[in-house]
Order: sequence, then C-alpha cells, then structure tokens
Amino acid sequence: MAPAPNATPAGIVALLPKLSDADADIRYMSLSDLDNILRSGSAGFLTNEYHTCARTVECLLKTLDDTNGEVQNQAIKCIASLTPRAPPDLLPPMVEKLSTLKTTNSVDASIPATALRVFITSFPRPIVGAQPTKSTQEAYSAISKVLIPRLVGYVVISNGSRNQPNPPPGMLEVHPDNTIDNNAIDVLIELIRCFGSMLQDGEKKALQRSTMAIFDHEQTGTIAKKKAVSAIALLALYMPDMLLNAFVSSILESFHNPHLTAAQHRLLITMVGSLARTVPQRFGRYLKTLLPFIFGPLSERAYQDALEDSADTGTADTEAEEVREAALLALEGFLSSCSNDMRPYTDEAIQAAIRFVAYDPNVSADTDDEEMGGTQDSAADDEADPNEEDEDFEEEGAVSDDEDASWKVRRCAAKALYAIISTRSNGDLLDNGVLYEKIAPVLISRFQEREENVRVEVLSSLTALVRKTSDNVVTPFSFAGETEFELSSAVEARSRKRRRLGSDATLFESPVIANSQAGFKSPDASPLPSAGPKADLARLSSSIIRGISKLLKQSTLLTKQSGIVLLREMVNAQHGGLSEHFGMIAEPLIDAIRSPLGYPTSQSAGAAALASTGKLRIEALQLVAAVCDNHSSTLIAPYVSSLVVAATAAVKDKYFKVSSEAIVAVESLIKVLTPPRSAGTQQVHRQHVEKLYDVVLERTVATDADMEVRQRAIHALGVLLVRGSELSQVGVLSEAQRTKTVGVLLDRLRNETTRVSAVKAIDMFLSSCKETRVIQKDWTRDVAIELGAQLRKANRGLRGLSLAALRDLVGNPAALSCLDDKTVQAVTGMLLPLVNSHDLNLLGMALVILAKLVRHSPKNVVDARLNTTLCEVVVAPLGGAVLDAFLVLLRAIGEQRVGHPLMQSLLQHVGVNGDPMVVGKAIGTLVVSGGTTVGVKLNDFVTELQSAPDDKRKCLALSILGEAGYRLGSSSPLEPGLFTQFFGSKSQSLPRAAATALGRAGAGNVRTYLPVILTTTGEAGSSQYLSLHAIKEILQFTGQARSDMSPYIKQMWEKLMAASQAEDNKAVGAECMGRLTVIEPKTFLPSLQRCLHNASPSVRGMAIQAIRFTLSDSDERFDEILRPILVPMLIAMMNDPNLENRRLALGVLNSATHNKADTILPSLTELVPLVMKESMVKPELIREVTMGPFKHKVDDGLEVRKSAYETLYTLMEGAYSRISPTDLFGRIMAGLEDEHEIKVLSNLMLNKLVYIDPEETGRHLDSIAERYRSILAFKPKENAVKQEVEKLQEANRGVLKVTLLLQEVLLAKNSTGSSVQSEKWKGYWDWTKEGFRSQLTGLEQELRSQTA
Repeated sequence: MAPAPNATPAGIVALLPKLSDADADIRYMSLSDLDNILRSGSAGFLTNEYHTCARTVECLLKTLDDTNGEVQNQAIKCIASLTPRAPPDLLPPMVEKLSTLKTTNSVDASIPATALRVFITSFPRPIVGAQPTKSTQEAYSAISKVLIPRLVGYVVISNGSRNQPNPPPGMLEVHPDNTIDNNAIDVLIELIRCFGSMLQDGEKKALQRSTMAIFDHEQTGTIAKKKAVSAIALLALYMPDMLLNAFVSSILESFHNPHLTAAQHRLLITMVGSLARTVPQRFGRYLKTLLPFIFGPLSERAYQDALEDSADTGTADTEAEEVREAALLALEGFLSSCSNDMRPYTDEAIQAAIRFVAYDPNVSADTDDEEMGGTQDSAADDEADPNEEDEDFEEEGAVSDDEDASWKVRRCAAKALYAIISTRSNGDLLDNGVLYEKIAPVLISRFQEREENVRVEVLSSLTALVRKTSDNVVTPFSFAGETEFELSSAVEARSRKRRRLGSDATLFESPVIANSQAGFKSPDASPLPSAGPKADLARLSSSIIRGISKLLKQSTLLTKQSGIVLLREMVNAQHGGLSEHFGMIAEPLIDAIRSPLGYPTSQSAGAAALASTGKLRIEALQLVAAVCDNHSSTLIAPYVSSLVVAATAAVKDKYFKVSSEAIVAVESLIKVLTPPRSAGTQQVHRQHVEKLYDVVLERTVATDADMEVRQRAIHALGVLLVRGSELSQVGVLSEAQRTKTVGVLLDRLRNETTRVSAVKAIDMFLSSCKETRVIQKDWTRDVAIELGAQLRKANRGLRGLSLAALRDLVGNPAALSCLDDKTVQAVTGMLLPLVNSHDLNLLGMALVILAKLVRHSPKNVVDARLNTTLCEVVVAPLGGAVLDAFLVLLRAIGEQRVGHPLMQSLLQHVGVNGDPMVVGKAIGTLVVSGGTTVGVKLNDFVTELQSAPDDKRKCLALSILGEAGYRLGSSSPLEPGLFTQFFGSKSQSLPRAAATALGRAGAGNVRTYLPVILTTTGEAGSSQYLSLHAIKEILQFTGQARSDMSPYIKQMWEKLMAASQAEDNKAVGAECMGRLTVIEPKTFLPSLQRCLHNASPSVRGMAIQAIRFTLSDSDERFDEILRPILVPMLIAMMNDPNLENRRLALGVLNSATHNKADTILPSLTELVPLVMKESMVKPELIREVTMGPFKHKVDDGLEVRKSAYETLYTLMEGAYSRISPTDLFGRIMAGLEDEHEIKVLSNLMLNKLVYIDPEETGRHLDSIAERYRSILAFKPKENAVKQEVEKLQEANRGVLKVTLLLQEVLLAKNSTGSSVQSEKWKGYWDWTKEGFRSQLTGLEQELRSQTA
C-alpha cells in the first residue's frame, strides 16, 4: 500500500473523489488512507474545517451503502476516527444523517445502526462524579438534540425555539404495521451505557416509555424483547429514586392487569429479575410487593395444576413453563443480589425451588418415587448389573427433549438452590441444619435426572453445600508464587508452649517444610461429630456415594466430572469418608484416569472431546490423591496395581495439566506404598514403587517436560527419597537408586528453573534422614555450597528456603559430620551478609546455623569478620526469638572458649552505644558461658555498677548482672539488694532497668529473690510498680523452677490483686496475674471468672486483660480447665457495660481465635453478632468538642470499632465458614465509609476475600466501586498537615491495589455475574485508569516483580 498522504485537510480533500471510484479496491484503499490521516492528525486539525468535514461525511455516508462489505467496514472505521475530530457544529447533522440513512445496495441492514453505535463510542465516557470533558459534552449535546428525539419520535428537551420541526418517526416507535428494529435497540443500549450518567430525567423517562412500548407490540420478536430488557436494566442504573419508584409502580400495575397474558407475565418477571441484578441496593425495598407475583407461578397450587393439565392433555403448557422458568431465574437473582432483603422469604424460596427441581410432568409419580428411593441405603443397589443400559435417563413413554421444555424449569430451580446455598450457608442455614434437612435430600434424589444440564446443576449445588461444610479456608494468592517464604508458617505449625519453658530461638530451629509432607503416618479417622454440618454430611454420605457410583458407571463425561468433584469435596470436608464405600467407585475412578483409546480426528468436535476428557482425568487424579492422603493404606491396597498403571500412564500424557496432576497422585501413592504407612509390606509393593520411581525420575530429568511437571516431579522424588532412606526401610530404594536420586536433586539445584523445588526436596531429605551411611560426604558438601550460593540471590523466597535447608543440614548430626573445614569456612562467609537487622526472619535462622557451626568447628567460624558483624547487629533493636537466637550463638562461642576477642569488641566498640537491655544480655551470656576465657569477671561489672559516673553505664551493668544471675541460677553470688538499691533513684531509666534486672536474676534463683520482691510489692508508690515488673520477668522466664515458686503463689496472687487496683499498675499487674493463672489454673481461673462480675469496672478490666495473657502462654493442662468456661467468659466480657472493657474483650476474642480456635469455633454463632454490634457507629458516643473558635466531633467509640474490625479480620481468616458473608460484607462496606484506620482494615479484608470467596466478592462489585470512588475522589484541604496527607496517600494506595486485584483476579476469570451487573464497576475502572494511571502502573509492576 502506498504511504498515506500528509495529515492535512488538503490530503483529505484529495482522497474524497476516489471514494466514488468504480473499482472497489480503490475505494477500500482510499478509505484506508483516509483513516490513517484521521488517526495520525492532531486532535484539532479539523476543528475549523467545517466544509471539508461535511463533504467527508457525505462521502462516507455513500460508502456505507456500498455493495462491498469490506468497503462498508472501512467506512465505519473512518467514522470512528472522524467523529472526535469533527467541528462541534457538525455533530448534530452528522447524527441526523446517520439515523435517517437508508441503504439500498447493502445486504447488511444493520450498517446504519452500527455506524451510530461507533459514533457514540468514539467519545470518552463520562465518569460519574467527575466533570465531563468538552468533547464529551459536545457529543452529548448532539445526542440530546438529535439522536434521542430520533429514537423516541418526538422532541424531549426543547431548546426554546418556536416552530421547531417535528422529527421523523422514531426508530423505537411502535406502529401496528411494522416490526421493531433490533438494531435500534442496540443503539439505545450503547447510548445508555456510554452517556447514561448525563441523561436528564425527562430523557430517561422518554426512553423508558419507548422501551416499555416495545413489549406491548404483538409483532415484537423474542430477540428484541431480550434486548429491550437489557436496555431497561441499564437505564435503571441511572434512574433517580422517584423515576425508579414510578417505573416499579407501573410494573406492579401491569402485574395486576386481569387480562395479562402468559408472555407478558414472563416479560415482567424477567424485567424484575434484571432490575434486581442491576440495582440490588435500591431494589430490595420493592421485594415485599413484587414477590407475590414471583411466588405465584411457583406455588404448590400452580405445581399441581401443571401436573393435572399435563396428565389431561398429554402435553405441558409451554407458555406456562416459560413463566415458571422466568420466575425461578428472577428468584435466583433476588437470592444472589438481594440476599439480605430475601431473609424473611427464605422458607418460601426454598419450598419453591425444591418443588420445581423435581418438576417433570412427562414422568409418572411412581417413577419419581423410585428415583427418591434409589439413593437410599439398600442392598439392591450393590447388586445392580454393571452392564445394564442407561435406562435411568431415558424413561419409557417420555417425550423427546425437543418437545419437552420442563428441564429448563428444573435447571433454574437447581440454580436457585445453588444461590440459597452460596448466600445463606455460613453461620446461617448451614449451622441450623436447614440446608441438609430440606435441600440436600432433594438434590440427592435428582441424581437420576434425565437431562444432563439439570443433572450437572444439581451436582454443582450439592458440591457447593459440601464445600461450605468444609472447615478449610482458601489460602490467599501469593504474588511471590511458590517461592514465597515466611516464618509465620513455622510459628503457626508449632504447638504454642509457654515461653518460659524454653527459648524462643527454637522457632527458628523447627523445619519450615513439615515432615508431614512425607506422609509418615496414615491419617487418623476423623471422629464423627454428634451434631452440626459435618454430622449432617456424614449421615448422607452413603446415599451420595451410592448415587455417584451409578453416575460414574453410566453417565456422560460432564456428569462424571461433576460427580468426581463432589466426591473430592466430600473427602476434603470429612478428611476421609470413603472407607466403607471406596470399592463402589474404585473401578470407575480408575477408568476415568485411563487415557482414551483413540483421539478424534475432527478438529472442532475432537478438540472439545479432548478438553472434556482431560478435565475428567484431572479431576479423577485429584480425587485419587485426596483419597490416598485421607484414608488408611489398607483401604487402597486392593486397587494399588490398577492405580499405579493408570497413574504412571497419565504422568506420560502429552497434556501437561494431566501429567502434573498425575505426579501429585503418584506422590500420594508413594506415601501409601512405603513404610511406615505400609509397614511390613514393602516387598509386596516393591514392583509398584519401582514403576513410580522410574516415571518420576524420568519426568524430573526430561528437558521437554513442562515447568510445573518438573517441579512437582522433583517434590515427589524428594518424598520417595525420604521414605527410602531410613535403615528400616532400605528395601524401598536400593543404594544405587539413592545415589542416583541425590545426584539428580543436586543437578536440579544448580538449574535456575528448578532450584526452588530442589531446595524443598533436599530440605525434606535432610530434615528426615539421620543415618550416617545414607548421607554421602561429597554430596553434602556440594549441597551446602550450593545452598549458600542461593543466599546471594535477589529472590527473598529462594533465600529463605535455602536458609531453612541449611539450618536442617547443620541440625542433622549425620550431615553436619560430613562438612570439612573448607566447606564450613565457605558457608560461614556466605551467611555473614545475612547477619543484619534488615530481615529479622532470615537473621534468626542465620544465627541458629552459625551457632551449630560454632559447636562443630569453632576455629573455622569465629574470626574477626564474625566478631565485627555481631557487634554491628547487637546495636540493632533486637527482641523476641531473634534476640534469643543471638544469645544462643554467643553462648556457643563462649562454651567453645573462643569468646575473648568478641568480649573485647563488645566492651570497647559497643558498650553504651546500643540498647543496654540487648547489649547487657549479650555480655552477660558471654561472661557466664565463657567463664575465665573471656578476660573479664562478674565482679568487674559489680564494681562498674557502683562506680560508673553516668546512668547509661549503670543500666548496662545492671542488665549484664541480671542476665548473668539468671544463667548462674542458684550458684549466683549476687544479692537482691544489689538491684533494689536503685529503686529510689531519681533517674528516669535506672529504676526500670534495676527492676528488669532484678526479675531476670530472680528467674534463676526464685527462693532467694522472690520473698524480697514480694516484700517490696507491699510498699506504695514507685517501688510497688517496679516490683510488679520484676515479678513479670520472673513469671516469664522461670522455666523449670516452678516448684520453687509454689510456696509463694498464694501470697503473690494477693499482692498482685491489691497492687493492681492502682491505675498505673493495672496493665502490668494483669499480665502477672494471667501468667500466674496458667501455673495454677484450678485455683485462679475461678477467681478471674468471678472478677468479671465485679461491680468495679476497673476490676473487670483487669480480669479481662489477665485472661488475655493466659491464652498465648498456656499448656494442655490449662486448656482442659479453660475449655468449658472460655465462651461464657467471652460473652460476659463482650456484654460489659463499660466501653473500654468491651474494647479489651475484643482483644481477648482476637487472641482466642489465634490460640484457642477449637474451643471458640463451635460457639461463633453467639460471639460473631456481638462483634458485629461493636463494629457499628453509635451516635450516642459522638460528642462535639470546642477548641477555640473551632468545633470538631470526637468519636469515643472509634477504638472499640477498630478492635471489632481487627477481630472480624482474624475471624474471617480462620473461620470464614462460620460467618454470614452478607453480614460480613455489610460491615466491610460500612467500614469503607468510616474513619481512616477502619477504612484500611476493611480494605485489607477485601484483599483477602478476593481469594477466600471470589463469588460473593463479585456480587458486591458495584457497592465496592461506589465507596472506592468516594475514597479516591476525596481531596485534602490546602492547609492539611503532613500526617493527613500521608494517611490519604496510604488509603489511596490500598484502594488502588485492591482495585487492581479485583479487576485482574475476578473480572479476568469471569467470576462475576452478567455484564449489566458490573456496569458501575466498569465505569469506576475507566475512571481509575484515567485519573490514576501512573499509580496503577507502578502497583502493577510491583506485583509483577513479586511474582517473577
């Protein structure tokens, strides 16, 4: 193609004659050049060229009537390019000409309407709440003057001029002698979608009347009516309340029309359902008056009349069934979009859906009864002939599907049941048994449904119910993918022991990758609960499995897939559940895994068949893995041979998703076939393990395998290596196989694409295998060097995993003994860059590894570099587990008698430059562990304490002496008076340091120190406060000296009760009382319980705080006593009349959710409403404060609401299945309109809910859009302080981040409903992209970099 002329008006004029050329190719090429000029020209290069643009429009109108379709399409593109650049005065006549264009040569009659739609969409969309651009305003002016009158047939908004000509007949105008143009309705839909927010009330009313008139026209086709319903639903988005009220009133009048036909009835119901989905927040108030017209066609009387009419005439009334279908669809829309407003009508909705899910007038009642009984426990089901034909789905005498439309009614009823299950399960109908008592049996009875579409909907509904029953919470998506590493996973996995029973450094010593991944133990059978959703599911499990077993033998691929998904969810929900019935589904399940015998040759049908088969095999493999992981090996043993053959064949499948899931199933089979789960049978299964080993190894080293396949194969290989590496299990893998396997893992560790999976597999092996002869020296050294090399990588997740693997390597005596001096020096050098305070998680593990290496080879680890690094770290604000790990390292250095240089560095280069508490603990630990080898004595610091000229040095000496006294224990020469002499000091820091050191030393020598401290506790004033801090230290770090404390416990409690009455002492006193309660729960828990009913708010508050400290530091003995009284105490706290006490109670509930989840979960139905209540704004707590000439409002309930939202966030993470999603989203929407702190919490909750419950989140997109828009649109005052601006920036950043997640995760996956439902979100997204483009781009890049 020749280069386009210059982007000038002259270039356009030169092309216009060619548009009338006889040669279609020349016309096409000229239009293409014209389009290039219009696109490349500046925005205003035609602004003053009215005549040129007018001539261009005339020529384009002629080409729209061209006989060549490609020329017409190119002309439409030119209109799209010309419209935003044309002079504003040209727009009205342009719309006029396009709307009146009549095509005579064109075959496609929709060309004029398409050109009009292109004209409408060529301008930027107006954004609700934002000032429209000039071009948008000009476009709307043309549309208002010309297009809307052209659509409705009369002038809607008069411009004030007289003798205004009447427009031609409207495009939407109904005449008895013509039909409605569907293309005109398309133009209307585009007009509303793009300019709905700018339409004036009169225009909205006129468009509504014209659209409603379409329904009354007898010759209106079905397609036109559907499009008109969509147009009305879109228009409702922009209707003011007055117009919406009038519109709904007109619908009600139509419902009352005694001459209403079935077709009109169906249209009205469809319209009502569309409105509910479009404007759910505004539509809920109309349900009371509209629902009788929806439930009418779904009543029992209507059901019986339909059956009788069908029996009399032999055929069903098609129009009546269409009305019922529309009513059920509308009911589904009400339940999904207006679930809160539908609560009073729950029983009627359930009855209607249950009634019509079994509606089949073409099948006799006797057959229905047989179907109902066919899913119950009976021996006859087990004896069914496996070769019998699929006669359950083709009843004798039934009419063909072409004649029978009742299946559509049943399908819509099943969808309505799905909506009830998905919106009313959590903490609602699921807990009170309604779903399992009323809905589940009906769904099970419909397994033998004739029509597959209905059958799949029934299975999906029951699957949703089972999934809601499961207590598993969906893990939020991590942008860092598999490489993300956090210490929290290790912390959560540990049983929470009291800190004083051991060092917190053990947090860094427990393997992050739990040995449970290797499946050493057969899963225990979950005890059957006596009541609740799981008990209800267990009672119906037999019926469900029997029904699914029939479907797996006889049904189509889609039904089989749905049935397998249901079974998998049952296994996950019950952590088993197939023990008695696995034999019924084993063979069909294995058949589903097997590859089809031949591939279809048809490209269209063949591809669809392959995709369906692949999905079925994936679901079947996932079920096999779930069964193996949740059932004993003896259950699976009879079918092992067939499962191994099918799974190994699937691993080699060319479809990578099938191969990947097959490897997961193979890994589960490995756990089943190897000891200790199959102890004593390893020789029996030897050949099966060999097959699995060969196929996993082949996928691991294959260069043509997909990345995901190789990663999962590496993990499976690691599991097999672990299971075959103990001496008692040497029969699993031979020596040669183990050698080859570890070599492959080392090779994969050196490969960039597979090193993450290799690190996990190696870590699993090193943390499990303790035998010296199994671990090879050269391999261990090479692995240590490679793991150390990964610590330099930018990927934090990889660094964390590699560090965890190194920790397990040095923690394994067999592996540690393999490291030579050269390797130890190299690994130490690689660890030192991590010994800094930038990343405390990595620092803690690095310190633990160094401590192990110091004990193994101190001379190769401890040098000047290490000493310098430790002196740099000790000045950082260390605490908790990281500080304990640091002290563990110093203790190891001292015990190995290499601490003298480090001690000199600490004294000379650190001293008082760091935190005296941290530096003192470090020096004290080194003094005690190093003894005479460190060059200083304990008396040196006693002398320093007495002679130091400043408080900093005295504080440091006190901290050193306190730590030394703690570690020396009863052999310590230090007396309590050495510390208590500073209680009366006027220094601000010295008394507190003395109290902490006194308690630290007392924790090691309770018998000597505690009586002195208790004596001081009885004194009034500051000494009492300091004594409480000393007691806190003793209770926190006593350890094994609990027996030494026994004689003083009662006296201590009395002293604490008396001292805690003072306001300054209440917090620390409550902590001491809580820790003391853990030691003697039988004595002190009842006392705390009585304090909750004390008349004094201060005493009740102290008791609440004390209970909170018991929850995180308790043991099993304490839990047994606490369990029956925890929930009553929580309820009493939450109902406390004092505002501050309720805030403290919310903190207790938050802590209980973390630490005592098993105790409070069954009672969340009582606790959650109390939390919801505290999350509401209470006007009586808002007061007006006068500050000079200004007045502002102070909300005394803000802190309580903040605590309530924090508690809701915790409950949502750990017990979402027990919370009503409707209530939760209601509080989140309210929180987004609250103060800044609560907005941030609400936004974080939405961030989680995107992944926990995407379906429910999608239903609230429009509400989210409204609130997010208001947050982003808020502008601070010009004189706003820096803190306010920073808060606003923080809130905007959080909102934009969640906006990006919602757009990409929800809408990209089509998780939301219809396109109409998310119109507000679309407008908000467009507005956000326009106004916050740079911020969105930065956030998107940030998220992508985390994923990389």
